[in-house]
Amino acid sequence: MEQLSFIDSPQPAPIVNVAMVPQRSPFRYPGGKTWLVPRLREWLASLSNAPKCFVEPFAGGGIISLTVAFERLAEHIIMVELDPQVAATWQTIIDGDAVWLAERIAAFDLTPESVEVILSEPVVTIADRAFQTILKNRVNRGGILAQGAGKIKTGENGRGLKSRWYPQTLKQRILDIVSVRERISFIEGDGLEVMRAHMHRRDVVFFIDPPYTAGGKRAGSRLYTHAALDHEELFQLAAKLTGDFLMTYDNAPELYDLARRYGFDTQRIAMKNTHHTEMTELLIGRDLDWAR
Repeated sequence: MEQLSFIDSPQPAPIVNVAMVPQRSPFRYPGGKTWLVPRLREWLASLSNAPKCFVEPFAGGGIISLTVAFERLAEHIIMVELDPQVAATWQTIIDGDAVWLAERIAAFDLTPESVEVILSEPVVTIADRAFQTILKNRVNRGGILAQGAGKIKTGENGRGLKSRWYPQTLKQRILDIVSVRERISFIEGDGLEVMRAHMHRRDVVFFIDPPYTAGGKRAGSRLYTHAALDHEELFQLAAKLTGDFLMTYDNAPELYDLARRYGFDTQRIAMKNTHHTEMTELLIGRDLDWAR
C-alpha cells in the first residue's frame, strides 16, 4: 500500500455539522468524537462482515461506542476506561443504578455553593463518584476532569456555572443508554490489555482514540488524568490485531512516521474543537480508501 507523506496527504473531507449527529453521551468531553460519527458509519459499512464485537480501549466520553450500540452496528460493545472518575460513571450507567443517577441529576439545585459542597465531599459509593464526576464535567471549563481545571465563569449568555447544566437532557440521555446497555460491557482498566485479550479474534474491530501525547504534545496531560501512553507499543499491538481497526490521532509528522513504519494507511479529516477552531486530525488504519 502506497503511503502518503505529511506534505502530500490529500485535503481533508468537509467538516461534519455535529448538530446533525445524535448526542448520546452525558459527558462534554475534551477530545470528544461526535464529529467522527459519520466516518465511523462509513468505516463499519465498508467491512465485508458486520463485527460481532466492537472494542473501544480508550472510551472517554463514549460517543463512538454509544453510537454503535444505539445503531446496532455491532452485536456487542466493550468500553474500556482507566480514569476512575470516568469509569465510575460508566459503571453506574452500564452496570449499576443508572436510574438513581439520572434522578439525582434532575433533582439537583445547582448553585456555586451546592457545587462546592458536592465536589468537596468524600465519595462513599461508585454512584456518588459518578454524580460528582458528571457535575465536575459540567461546571469545569471545557469539561476537563484533570486536577487543576478551572470552573466556568461567564459561560453561555452569562449563565455562569449553569451554562452546561441541562439536568433533564442529561437524565434522558442516561435513561436512553439504559435501554441499550444489555449490548454493552464496561471494563475499568488498561485498554492495551483488553486489546491483547481480543487480538486474535477476526470478528472484533477496534476503535482506538488514545490521549494525544505523541510527539511531545502536552494537551493530553493537561486534559486527562491518565495521559501517559507508550505510542510505539500501541502501534506494535495494532499491527498484530487480527480484526480491523480505526485509529485517530493528532495530525503531526511523528504520527505519519509511525504509521509508515508499521505499514498503515493515513487520511486527514477536518473537525472543530471545543472552541470552534477548525483543525485536522489523522485517521490511521490498514486501508482507508473508504475515507477518501
